[in-house]
Amino acid sequence: MQFKSLIPATSAGSGLSSSMYSVKRTSTVAQSIDQGFIWAVLALLFLGLVMVYSATVALPDSVKYANYQTTHFLVRHAVSIVVAFAAAFCVFQIPMKTWQELAPLVFICCIALLILVLIPGIGKEVNGARRWLSLYVLNIQPSELMKMCAIIYAADYTVRKQAYMQRFGKVLFPMFMAMFLVGMLLLLEPDMGAFIVIVTVVFGILFLGGINARVFFGVLFALSAAFALLIAFSDYRRARLLAYLDPWEGDNALNKAYQLSHSLIAFGRGEVLGVGLGGSVEKLHYLPEAHTDFLLAVIGEELGFVGITVVILLFAFIVKRCFAVGSQAIALERTFSGLVAKGVGIWIAVQCFINMGVNLGVLPTKGLTLPLMSYGGSAILVTCAALALVVRIDFENRTMMRGGAA
Repeated sequence: MQFKSLIPATSAGSGLSSSMYSVKRTSTVAQSIDQGFIWAVLALLFLGLVMVYSATVALPDSVKYANYQTTHFLVRHAVSIVVAFAAAFCVFQIPMKTWQELAPLVFICCIALLILVLIPGIGKEVNGARRWLSLYVLNIQPSELMKMCAIIYAADYTVRKQAYMQRFGKVLFPMFMAMFLVGMLLLLEPDMGAFIVIVTVVFGILFLGGINARVFFGVLFALSAAFALLIAFSDYRRARLLAYLDPWEGDNALNKAYQLSHSLIAFGRGEVLGVGLGGSVEKLHYLPEAHTDFLLAVIGEELGFVGITVVILLFAFIVKRCFAVGSQAIALERTFSGLVAKGVGIWIAVQCFINMGVNLGVLPTKGLTLPLMSYGGSAILVTCAALALVVRIDFENRTMMRGGAA
């Protein structure tokens, strides 16, 4: 005797089918994401977390941080990474087409934040610089947001002006004025380091977009002259430049080149294999800002040449993948996405080069953090969000190559 099921076949298998669809979709998404890229980013974030803890564990011994727990900076940095993951996840969910449509609005909103931070009572002043907006739970640094917003805007601007890329008045002059406005706001904070990074990235995107080479290098020369004048007419900046040229001179080593001289001592102590994790002497109140601008010096002292090499290779891999993803997007006729990916690559490369150069005494001292590693909530959040854009672009590239719609 045969019994016929009273449950329809479609209903009986719906739970299993739904589960299988969910697993299949998750697997497809995982296959459409560059796993190596993600692991490289996670490795730098984890190493940065460990080194920030190592660099700050002794800070409560000083008068300035006497009320802090030894894990204060570790906990805050870990929270910043969690928030950055949440922000990166949200950024990844937004299609690049939407980012392109919102580009001008995003840029204008970021300029408004740069103005807002300069208003007394609204902007938070730390060590003589007014760069932060306090949201009680966390502090937001508009100059960091501008790095990502400028990339999105410059990529959209380049696509919109593609037919006029050989004409100065139609392309370079409007962007030059926009960067002049951004520069004035950043120099009022002051944050010259962020200004240098933003200008380099924006004009790098214009160059990749096919701008007239002669006009581009002419403007580049003019900008270099402008930066030289900013240094020449600023006693503070001029003194730092001269100190960097001779950091071991008695007065320099005790004043303007104090950080640089102790950074070089840290690298010298580290030699090839380092003194061991947690064994740094320079972090014991000798090297100021060891957990932010000079974290690389602590890495060099504790992990040596080998540790520095690993960090450089991880950053080089990330930059290479950004350019590879960008080239793939342009090959698929997605110019905006391609320029955004390459712009993020330029940003990471330039900021790493400046931070590492400062730590090693190759460049004058400038307040720029090491991306993904140095202590700083805004920097971690914005950098992770920007890298999420690259992951999104790569995801859309792979989807299109499989015959889907981006």
